[in-house]
Amino acid sequence: MNIGIDMMGGDFAPETTLEGVVRALNSLPAEVQLTLFGDQTQIEAGLSKAGISDSRLTLVHTTQVIDMGEHPTKAIPKNPDSSIVVGFSYLRAGKIDAFAGAGNTGAMLVGAMYTVKSIPGVIRPAIASLVPKEDGSHGLILDVGANADCRPDSLLQFGILGNLYAKHILKIEKPRVALMNIGEEDEKGNLLAQAAFKMMKDNEFFQFTGNIEGRDMFNDKSDVIVCDGFTGNVLIKMAESFHELVTHREIKHPFFDRFNYENYGGSPILGLNAPVVIGHGISSGVAIENMIRHAVEIAGSGLTDQIREAFN
Repeated sequence: MNIGIDMMGGDFAPETTLEGVVRALNSLPAEVQLTLFGDQTQIEAGLSKAGISDSRLTLVHTTQVIDMGEHPTKAIPKNPDSSIVVGFSYLRAGKIDAFAGAGNTGAMLVGAMYTVKSIPGVIRPAIASLVPKEDGSHGLILDVGANADCRPDSLLQFGILGNLYAKHILKIEKPRVALMNIGEEDEKGNLLAQAAFKMMKDNEFFQFTGNIEGRDMFNDKSDVIVCDGFTGNVLIKMAESFHELVTHREIKHPFFDRFNYENYGGSPILGLNAPVVIGHGISSGVAIENMIRHAVEIAGSGLTDQIREAFN
């Protein structure tokens, strides 16, 4: 298995990505190869400083970097030799099995859509995020930022994508899929939620348990939470801010520790023809390591083939 890493992506790259790669080399199975995309001089200097010379590493030199603030649709054609664009070209050609990066989220999404593209039948891929549950397990929420505006059938498809992830990655035999809404009653919500509810209630692809509210995000009422990308992004960012608040106030509790983004590393884009994982822009070395490990897990699970089969 070969995982591609955008070494230049992130607020503190390439220092933190190098740290994450070094950490990953010490924890991943020996058969996992890593292909590093970025400035060869900086990468080699960092590896040399860390005393790393590993046959599992392959360097692909790139001369451009897509900055965090660049407009995604303009940045991709403007920077053809960037670590993101070259990385996706390798993924499309099958030279790597997955691609992960903590750089410009929009550029990662646009790059994925223009190169590896969506699985036929998938209207819009979705970014998914793990959710810590009160009972110690994890759930999943999607979309969390790829699609601010959605159609009802897109939300239905998010349910299918999340259901497959929960089965093959979280190992939940029969995931419970719920729709995030402003009330539990069937008729609640805006026009999008009402239309999506009817489609999800009548679907034959997953076990739909109805509407849930924001207060149910961390309890055991569901395994997969479906919402539009605007709502999902607000919920995830609120959870991140909650972790910052309790950390600054030195409130110690194992459950609060599970809100730390570093534990999860990155969020997969579900519905693409190849695995892609997006990390947080402020990722530390620990987060980069976990992003790489998540990419390895998804690539080795056969999830993409399962999604392709479901939408065939």
